[in-house]
Amino acid sequence: MLKTRVITAVLLLAVLLPVLFSGYLPAVQVVVALFFGAAVWEAFRLFKNRLAVVAALAWTAAFAYTFIFTNGLDHAQFWLAIGAAIWLIRFAPALKLGLPPAEGTGNTMLSMVYAATLVSCFVAMLLLFARGPVYLLSVMAVVWAADIFAYFSGKAFGKRKLAPTISPGKSWEGAVGGMVSVLLLAAVTVLLAPSVPLLQDTFAVRLVDHLGWGVALAVLVLIVAASVVGDLFESMLKRRAGMKDSSNLLPGHGGVLDRIDALVPVLPIAALITPRLF
Repeated sequence: MLKTRVITAVLLLAVLLPVLFSGYLPAVQVVVALFFGAAVWEAFRLFKNRLAVVAALAWTAAFAYTFIFTNGLDHAQFWLAIGAAIWLIRFAPALKLGLPPAEGTGNTMLSMVYAATLVSCFVAMLLLFARGPVYLLSVMAVVWAADIFAYFSGKAFGKRKLAPTISPGKSWEGAVGGMVSVLLLAAVTVLLAPSVPLLQDTFAVRLVDHLGWGVALAVLVLIVAASVVGDLFESMLKRRAGMKDSSNLLPGHGGVLDRIDALVPVLPIAALITPRLF
């Protein structure tokens, strides 16, 4: 399993990094649209939609038409705000209140709302890429670092379960360890930035330069917290659907949603903040 996981990761990086750093926008747009389509398809499967493929094709066509072939990105702030509001008002509370049954109108409506948050996430991806591939990756790196260090902190110190009925492996100690690690890495990045040009256009550095240390740390705490919510919410969807992974599209990793679940609430927040950093 580990070998398969590593091979898949290497192949993905071998494709995605050259596309991101090529500077060729149409290639980036194609990749974003493909991953959006895969994520939406997986989402509708988690909601037991029998026409998941058809629904995903329709949503992907609408996404591409709106945000790639027309000027939909001119109104992207609306989608970013909608995405952030949905997570705050509906999905974060659902971790405590639960989900509707996997059949019926409530479930269908919730699937559409979740699909809207995926639109918000991938719109944010396009906007963040417009600031540069390093900037986009630096936002994603916050989430990846939080996840990695939360895993090791949880293994070493985890005692109190964070959400035992949703994801028994996660602990409060792991979540706090991930958050502290992100703050330390951000501080190191800011301190090294003057002598490392590549770091000067990263999210953490721009946060500190334009908003100050206090606000920057508060934003990073918010982003790490949002990433945990995104991860737990997808775990809750999978548990309700009786599925271990959102799909088998990425051997060793599961599906696209399994890789981006924590990014779905985070990227819109970062994209909403970004105009104040440039």
